Amino acid sequence: MRTIRAAYRKLHESGCFVQPNPWDAGTARWLRAKGFPALATTSAGFAWSKARPDMDVPLDLMLGYIAEMVEATPDLPVNADFENGYAGDLETLARNVKLCVATGVAGFSIEDATGDPAHPLYDFDTALARIRVARKAIDETGEDVMLTARAEAYLHGHPEPLKEVIRRLEAFSEAGADVLYAPGPKTREDIAAIVKAARGKPVNVVVFADIGMTVADLAALGVRRISIGSALAKAAFTAFDQAAELLAKEGSFKGFAGIMPSGPLNGFFSDDFKQRRSDDR
Repeated sequence: MRTIRAAYRKLHESGCFVQPNPWDAGTARWLRAKGFPALATTSAGFAWSKARPDMDVPLDLMLGYIAEMVEATPDLPVNADFENGYAGDLETLARNVKLCVATGVAGFSIEDATGDPAHPLYDFDTALARIRVARKAIDETGEDVMLTARAEAYLHGHPEPLKEVIRRLEAFSEAGADVLYAPGPKTREDIAAIVKAARGKPVNVVVFADIGMTVADLAALGVRRISIGSALAKAAFTAFDQAAELLAKEGSFKGFAGIMPSGPLNGFFSDDFKQRRSDDR
């Protein structure tokens, strides 16, 4: 585990890498086989797989999913979307951070969104205190787990999102965050401004859809890490829904055109399962 965590930290030292987001063991193993150097959880994708809306997964269920991703890919670092730490108060936040570290993750994120539509963001001082508490809780475990601090102003209708996320990310960096992350900016100018404000700290950009930029484009802006959140889960649900809709409304099987046959799927998982059993010996 120490080796995996050290490798994850090294990934953030230079260049740019993509860590996609599986929602179960099968998708985690498939993405591993594609050669990605790290994976991340998706709270939304996992929630939908459990017939729940995003932000409505209890802590114990989420910790079980995070641990499953770590167990499914023991040779890859896993970063957890840990939302707001599943805690409103600082004492519970510290406890939950330690529970997350115990799953074996190489890193996790804490966001400044409250989950309350009436007050969507923690005020600046509270958000900063929460990052400090998370940092201290990690340090108390003695484990080399990376802390990503998320500033959510773009996603919650702030009138000046760029200005606010820069203010918060600069403070979060000083409070001990290893990686800075503001989901939502879509222009090169905003992304470049966030990277500049990070002053060398790694910046994560999440790509939910086709934003007209490639991995190489984001790397050229100085982005160190790219995640895709629930995008792959939504892509899977989109194809599933289109095929189901044709079947239900038209009695048509056209939605199955071009799908992957069972042979390659069974072949992959058969070989993969044999490899895992061999590795465990």
